[in-house]
Amino acid sequence: MAPPGSPRPRAAALRYRPESPFRDAAPRLVAKGQGLLAERILDLAKQHGVSISRDPDLLAALEPLDLDRLIPPDLFQAVAVLLAALYRANKNLSPP
Repeated sequence: MAPPGSPRPRAAALRYRPESPFRDAAPRLVAKGQGLLAERILDLAKQHGVSISRDPDLLAALEPLDLDRLIPPDLFQAVAVLLAALYRANKNLSPP
């Protein structure tokens, strides 16, 4: 939990699964929240080995979107840059 007076944590989670059975045409916003919900999103990501990236501008663009919707085309480039960085980082991790 964040100390009193500090900014409330914010988080969003994307899923991109172009393969069957999901067949996502673009990344999809699957979770978002502030405060305790954001902390829970981040905790679940850590527990499941999901990469976490901090990008306040992208987060601000994702927050007004509806859950379980594909991201709009105007966010494709920003999300592609993020995903490419995460894929590179994951590729460099050695297996446990």
